[in-house]
Amino acid sequence: MTTTTSRLPPKRSPQLRIAVVFPVLAVVLAVLFAAELSLGTVRIPLGEIANVLLGGEPSQEIWRVIVLELRLPRAITACLAGTALALGGLTLQTLFRNPLAGPWALGITAGAQLGVAMVAVAGAVAGSAGLAVALARLGAIADLSLATGAFAGATAMLMGVVALSRRVNAVTLLIAGLMFGFLAQGLVAVLLHFTTENQVEVFENWSDGSFGGVTPDKLMVLAPAVLLGLLLIGASIKPLNALLLGERYARSLGVRIRRARNTALVAVVCLAGSVTAYCGPILFLDLAVPHLCRGLCRTTDHRILVPAVALVGSIVALTADLIVHLPWRQHFLHLNAVNALIGAPVVLWVLLRRRSANA
Repeated sequence: MTTTTSRLPPKRSPQLRIAVVFPVLAVVLAVLFAAELSLGTVRIPLGEIANVLLGGEPSQEIWRVIVLELRLPRAITACLAGTALALGGLTLQTLFRNPLAGPWALGITAGAQLGVAMVAVAGAVAGSAGLAVALARLGAIADLSLATGAFAGATAMLMGVVALSRRVNAVTLLIAGLMFGFLAQGLVAVLLHFTTENQVEVFENWSDGSFGGVTPDKLMVLAPAVLLGLLLIGASIKPLNALLLGERYARSLGVRIRRARNTALVAVVCLAGSVTAYCGPILFLDLAVPHLCRGLCRTTDHRILVPAVALVGSIVALTADLIVHLPWRQHFLHLNAVNALIGAPVVLWVLLRRRSANA
């Protein structure tokens, strides 16, 4: 007599699932990266793109300019930004034990935005037209000042959130983070009130969020900042796994809680602050991608989640940017609008799942 269990299909082991998931994600990322370089208002054959990247002569010289100066920096920026923001969201969700925590939801992105606004307005108020021209010629130094302002604003906002987290529960912290973000945006509007219309227009274009404004020179600042954040996240994997089960358990494993928290928070500032400085406020990647990866890999182990989140963050960012830059007849799509269409259903799914679990 056969038992019921003998007729059930064998369960797929987690190791087998992960062994399949990562190669598939890598292939998808490679395909999207190639599509980002090929598709657009001007369609360039993949063979010509490979020829340009290898230093050869393309059939049309304009293709070299389009690939090397426009599309390649934008694609690299999308990968860096998607990875950075998604890992920032994963880290904050673990530290605050809140599934909706992230650089944007906790006001950290708005803090970086306020820092950039303060740098821009300070330069406008303190400098004359001649000084503005001189600063523009400095290039990398001007870019570094934006990054410094973003880091300062993100750090100040994060310190406020950390101080508040010791006194309130997760739901109150999330609401307070949103209020901090609205307050920072209000202060940005006040600051811009005292500057010129041209600077306001430039700032508003930056606030839309885009990967297209990052030039190769700016990448020389953005990439090291993101790399530093990635290294700090890599060093925090073991403490983050321990913190999943609570601070008492983490201490029993010898984890230095304060050092682990500070390292992870500095990583978040590096990741979210640098991306916001050069790409503007990018929404939903920090909230949605970690949950997509938890569902895809069916694990909370950061040894698996960190590389998975990095890959999926790059994939989602490239997908959104590719949709925006397809050769549409009318160009009304914005990056954050596409991110919202991808990320908002994921956030709603998380909320509904938690409510059903608590019922």
